[in-house]
Amino acid sequence: MRRSLLALCLLPACTTTADTGWDDASFREEAQNVVDRYAELVSAAYEKSSRGAEQMDSALQAFVGDPSAETLAATKTAWLGARDQYGLTEVFRFYNGPIDAAPDELEGRINAWPMDEAYIDYVEGQADAGIINDLAGYPDITRDVLIERNGAEGEDSISTGWHAIEFLLWGQDLSADGPGARPWTDFVDAPEGTAANQERRRDYLTLTSELLLDDLARVADAWSEGQANYRAEFVAQDPKEAIGKVLLGMASLSGAELAGERMTVAYDTREQEDEHSCFSDNTHKDILANIQGIDDVYHGRIDGQAGAGLSSLVARLDADVDANATAKLQAAVAAVKAIPAPFDNAIQAADGSPERAAVKAAIDSLKEATEALVQVAGVLEIELNLE
Repeated sequence: MRRSLLALCLLPACTTTADTGWDDASFREEAQNVVDRYAELVSAAYEKSSRGAEQMDSALQAFVGDPSAETLAATKTAWLGARDQYGLTEVFRFYNGPIDAAPDELEGRINAWPMDEAYIDYVEGQADAGIINDLAGYPDITRDVLIERNGAEGEDSISTGWHAIEFLLWGQDLSADGPGARPWTDFVDAPEGTAANQERRRDYLTLTSELLLDDLARVADAWSEGQANYRAEFVAQDPKEAIGKVLLGMASLSGAELAGERMTVAYDTREQEDEHSCFSDNTHKDILANIQGIDDVYHGRIDGQAGAGLSSLVARLDADVDANATAKLQAAVAAVKAIPAPFDNAIQAADGSPERAAVKAAIDSLKEATEALVQVAGVLEIELNLE
């Protein structure tokens, strides 16, 4: 469903002569507090993401029921808001948790990319492209069809999730200066409609949003408190093992995923379709939410309030390593913020330009943050198997 993660050269995990403390009762108690706080943070973040998706779905239902320029604009605004909330959750991946685990592998339905737009709907020069316009192959557009066809013909044959909805709302981004500009009349019946199969397009958009809601709710339920679920198992395991998973999620996202797949690939190819949210031009905010989510986890931060986090645990063993990790994460956040929007213009700018330099600086800063997290793992005598 996704490209293979790019391997990054990481500094060796630092070594320390200090006792890691895992045999000390008070240290393990503090580590358990970090694990408990992490579970609380994850639950709160997925609940917020689910609520954002619900608000988007409400706007979407209003648009489908009464297509207009105004209702389409409201749905786009709701998508962007919900997307920002989801971006903060991506740090909870990469250790076979509820969003990644087989058999459903929900992340592939929720957030797979890059996608071949022509797999879903018409594109420039191909008026009959996609599932929506293939009446013979797909007489009925159903939830089962969307699930079955997701990834059925290759990693870019994406039929569900955030980016399928994004494409249906914005259309192809054919502008050098802004996002896609799909007309609202694509969803209006003839004779006013501007594209064929308007009812099927409305059905597709509605079903994809409903599926996204259900999938996000399943992940949120797996992390909810007071149930016999993944969260209960997570907090009950040895705290060192749990913290190893936390760090694996953080370093995998900052390194191979963000610095590598999501930024270096697009930087090297200069291709608009290699950016994450290429239809809406929201990629710069996607990246920012991702690195902010990593920083929040390191400091146990929920709704802006820091709590029992890795920072305080690491500081007990090596204050310098903690200070370095804190500084590198903050520097990465600042570097990502400094990328001029939209991201596609920045990667396509001339070599030596401030825009290209800002993207490269953010990539380098994310690599340094990843190296700092590897050092954190070293202090805690945790081995990270990073790609």
